[in-house]
Amino acid sequence: MNVEQIKQIIGKLEDPHLGLSWSALDAIKKIEVFDDKIILSIDLVGPIVSVSNIIKEQIIEALSNAGIKANIEVTFNEICLDRTNRQFLKEVKHIIAVASGKGGVGKSAIAGNIAAALSKMGLKVGLLDADVYGPSQPTMFGLKEAKLEAITDSHGNTVAIPIKRDENLFIASMGFVLNRNEAAIVRGPMLASYFSLLFEQIEWGELDVLVFDLPPGTGDIQLTLVQKVPLNGAVIVTTPQEIALADVRRSIAMFRKVNVDILGIVENMSYFVPPDMPDRKYYIFGKDGGKIIAYEENVPLLGQIPLDIEMREANDGGEPVALTDKYPVQARTIKETTLELIKELRKHNYENLNKSIEIEM
Repeated sequence: MNVEQIKQIIGKLEDPHLGLSWSALDAIKKIEVFDDKIILSIDLVGPIVSVSNIIKEQIIEALSNAGIKANIEVTFNEICLDRTNRQFLKEVKHIIAVASGKGGVGKSAIAGNIAAALSKMGLKVGLLDADVYGPSQPTMFGLKEAKLEAITDSHGNTVAIPIKRDENLFIASMGFVLNRNEAAIVRGPMLASYFSLLFEQIEWGELDVLVFDLPPGTGDIQLTLVQKVPLNGAVIVTTPQEIALADVRRSIAMFRKVNVDILGIVENMSYFVPPDMPDRKYYIFGKDGGKIIAYEENVPLLGQIPLDIEMREANDGGEPVALTDKYPVQARTIKETTLELIKELRKHNYENLNKSIEIEM
């Protein structure tokens, strides 16, 4: 087998998320053939954490079916959107906002667990809790007494260092800045300065993903934040009942107004499964409300998360289910939702990369 024949074989394979062949994507950048080894270099739109192993298995299978028995080495190069024109957060590859049209739908629980699930997959993740009126991440991650440390960087600027929760997970929160009873009375210029601290003066360093836990609602605060933060896309959290869905429509309209991609909807508290009756589902807040509005608004439904006492206890106890092996069923649901989020993020990144190329041409 020569280089051209190998390129034809693997060029027909498709990206699992984008549905396009490697040839169409111009993804195959290098093929080296030796007596018992083939070395490949492939460019992929990021984040690639959930697809690289799948793609390698596809390549090995395709070459094996063609009669090629060799040691296959694959190097994946992640393609990201251009970050050079950002005013800040230039070292962060992907920035995702988690939002909700109203409070009480479990937005922060979903944001925290998505961040934790991404870190468990091996990504370096930041979680920025910007919910000034009810910062929840300090409680969820067992960091209620933590405070941000201020240092002077190499340029002489004062910056804050996020709290390291695990090897791959770093957290900053309004709860690390304000005392517990201060948040509800912060207003006006003081509020703006705190937000400025969170996304302009925190030294995150290099991150694969920054998950931005927005305050609930669709007012001036949320609109200002999404205009200032260079988002790759947004996730909307809701519960199934109609009173929550009306607010989802407003959230989607807000993001579309400022040209932020909607990556999908997470329906939280979708149903309740009694521990002693695992085959039964009770739709306490209605059924499939998030699924219906996702269809109406032409956005993906990323997942339906059950109402679960163990998940609530884990969040309240400072150890989200995505970080522990104690609750495998709940952790699997969060992981599946997070994998769907990665899929949609890659799709939107690919579309935006193409748009930027067209503009340059």
